[in-house]
Amino acid sequence: MKTVRRRYMGLCVFLCALVLTACGLPCLRLSAWALETQTKVTGTERVYDFAGLFSPDEKAALSEDAAALAETMRMDVAIVTTDEHEGSAQEYADSFYISAGLGTGDAYDGVLFLIDMDERELWIATSGKMIRYLTDSRIEAILDDAYAYISEGSYYETAQAFLADTKICYENGIARDQYNEDVETGKKSRYHSLTWYEIAFAVLVAAVCGLAAVGSVVREYGMKDRDSRLAANFKLSYRKDSAFTRGLNMSDVLLGSYVTHTMIAAAKSSGGSRGSGGGFSGGGRSLTHRSGGRSFGGGGRKF
Repeated sequence: MKTVRRRYMGLCVFLCALVLTACGLPCLRLSAWALETQTKVTGTERVYDFAGLFSPDEKAALSEDAAALAETMRMDVAIVTTDEHEGSAQEYADSFYISAGLGTGDAYDGVLFLIDMDERELWIATSGKMIRYLTDSRIEAILDDAYAYISEGSYYETAQAFLADTKICYENGIARDQYNEDVETGKKSRYHSLTWYEIAFAVLVAAVCGLAAVGSVVREYGMKDRDSRLAANFKLSYRKDSAFTRGLNMSDVLLGSYVTHTMIAAAKSSGGSRGSGGGFSGGGRSLTHRSGGRSFGGGGRKF
């Protein structure tokens, strides 16, 4: 009986150890990666070169350019390289964005550019307002430029292309036909091009122009003084007495009518001008997905 009990307890211990090992190893790997991230992601760093793709001078130059762009846009900008991680490039980029505390404002506005040497993939993750600026078509245009460099192993130039193209997209502004579309629910959120202060300004300008027009008419036809009224009455009486009324009753004669002829210049046709950056002026859809309780946009390409 004791032998059976010992064998039973030994089997239970073995099974428990097996379960703990199976569950513990992924957690330990994930915890190790999180600990590494926490030790390396500090301060206001803009370039996180975990894969060691940049020289010290290149990293310093990219950090300076990324910081200047972030200040201009008032949104966060980060460049990340990695050669080992958990999950897909998209999952890694989204998780890193959250764990590193990236993003400005309540919507965590910003963009992250990932060079993933593990999956051999470029990925652009957008959050908050940046989702509106970097639509799917604009992301594809950025990836086109970046791919030309990454295919040659020019990692520094790849990151530079991302920063330069993102700046052009920001300067071009949010396209009027832009909308966000959730990949899970299909719900669309369209961009409203007119803000409340733009509408208020337009109403104010219209009111000023209207008052100016009314004032001009009042000044011209008001005839405030007595002499002007007498002269006008005399002219009306003269016209009434001398009107040619053959075949017409006096009631049919329209008095006091004035016809003004104004030359209207023909509208000049002008060809539409493309925004700076060519393909970076495109708008349209921004696909979004949920990750870590937040909404992200983005896109990627294998190399």
